[in-house]
Amino acid sequence: MEAIEAGRLLFARPFIFVKGCVRIDDLPPAEGVEIAFAGRSNVGKSSLINALTGRTTLARTSNTPGRTQELNIFDAELAPLRIVDMPGYGFAQAPKPKVAAWTRLIHAYLTGRPNLRRVYVLIDGRHGPKANDLSLMNELDSAAVSYQIVVTKADKPSQSDLEKAIAATRQAIAKRPAAHPEIIITSSEKGDGIETLRAEVAALLG
Repeated sequence: MEAIEAGRLLFARPFIFVKGCVRIDDLPPAEGVEIAFAGRSNVGKSSLINALTGRTTLARTSNTPGRTQELNIFDAELAPLRIVDMPGYGFAQAPKPKVAAWTRLIHAYLTGRPNLRRVYVLIDGRHGPKANDLSLMNELDSAAVSYQIVVTKADKPSQSDLEKAIAATRQAIAKRPAAHPEIIITSSEKGDGIETLRAEVAALLG
């Protein structure tokens, strides 16, 4: 219960949008604890960040996959915590050169950010891990960047389909060196798993 309360207090603080970065040079100084959210387009990243921070419009949500086209930076006003919302990967509706630029940006960020404590890799509860999710995990393993799986949209599939997706996810991370062993199951709409995720983030701050 202490961990849950620490998470509640951390995210009771105001969070502010700092800037959107299209180049590594645009990033603010590497200070405090930084966490990043990564996932396929339309996995529910913005909705999860809004649920986590208790704000409805902090991160922009869109029905158009690939809307987030930069690293969006959010800072806690009263705690040394920064959230980075990464561009979605997968079927982004954008020209190939632009997608290639995002890919380079993501790679440079993930492999070279000294204060990045954890990446939360979002997996859609309706589908389980896809090839591009596994590619991202490979990159994080190679770069020795700690990551934890967050299953999103757990309220959407049937219970049996959700259990299959979770089982496939567990199998995908079973022998990965940088993966946190615990998977967090969430629903942004219903609030499921949000307390647990907040507690995990609070634990990173010690």
